[in-house]
Amino acid sequence: MSSPSYYAPTGGLPPQTRLLTDRAVFTDAYAVIPKGTFSDIVTSLLPFWEKSRFWVIARPLSGFAETFSQYIAEVGPGGGSDRPETEPEAEAVLFVVEGRLSLTVEGTAHEMSEGGYAYIPPGAEWTLRNTGSGVVRFHWLRKRYQRVDGLDAPEVLVLNERDIAPTEMPDTGGVWATTRFVDPGDLRHDMHVTIVTFQPGGVIPFAETHVMEHGLYVLEGKAVYRLNQDWVEVEAGDFMWLRAFCPQACYAGGPGPFRYLLYKDVNRHVPLTLGGG
Repeated sequence: MSSPSYYAPTGGLPPQTRLLTDRAVFTDAYAVIPKGTFSDIVTSLLPFWEKSRFWVIARPLSGFAETFSQYIAEVGPGGGSDRPETEPEAEAVLFVVEGRLSLTVEGTAHEMSEGGYAYIPPGAEWTLRNTGSGVVRFHWLRKRYQRVDGLDAPEVLVLNERDIAPTEMPDTGGVWATTRFVDPGDLRHDMHVTIVTFQPGGVIPFAETHVMEHGLYVLEGKAVYRLNQDWVEVEAGDFMWLRAFCPQACYAGGPGPFRYLLYKDVNRHVPLTLGGG
């Protein structure tokens, strides 16, 4: 089996000769943000980050997806932050797609490279630095942790995809598998970030329709995805953003694997107030 690859945007601007026709779309049920929209002019700067910029690809929106934000971070050599998070109840997942970084959480240092995953609990003190000579790029997913009386918050996790065997989905012959960084039975976690892999020709053979919100960033390959009533083509570098109950299915197009980083909210009662209470 070939080693996994991880698409990362590099910015820049398209030439003035380029046609305006693109695949970007925002509907009341889903959005597709194609890789061609990750230009210099849509990056954001954040407080207390040095030599860093961020593509914000998801944020809570009333009436759409309301549980999470997702950034793609680009940090230059020597850059990073000693105060990366300004919301004390925010938990985080980091996933490295290019380069190497040094992450310190509650005084313990961790070196992370491509395929690296970190879960950072709410309220944890952490810092991040690019100690190498090249740019590092990583996904940063943030969610306000939903505390439950009688359940402690999860502990820090720092792992790498290459060290985790994917779990084959039932009755698929291995063409559909999920790499899980967290035990699905651990109810302390209120979000999961996983990697879903389809071999060429693999399918989601029904329209999934469920309460979980999704962010799907395509790391590798291409596919045709069914979103609500539409079929859309997606490829490495594209992002799909789905509100709750948006029907979804796909065909993996080949010639290699189709893989995406997947966010979903899990393991909590639905708040019985509008806007999540």
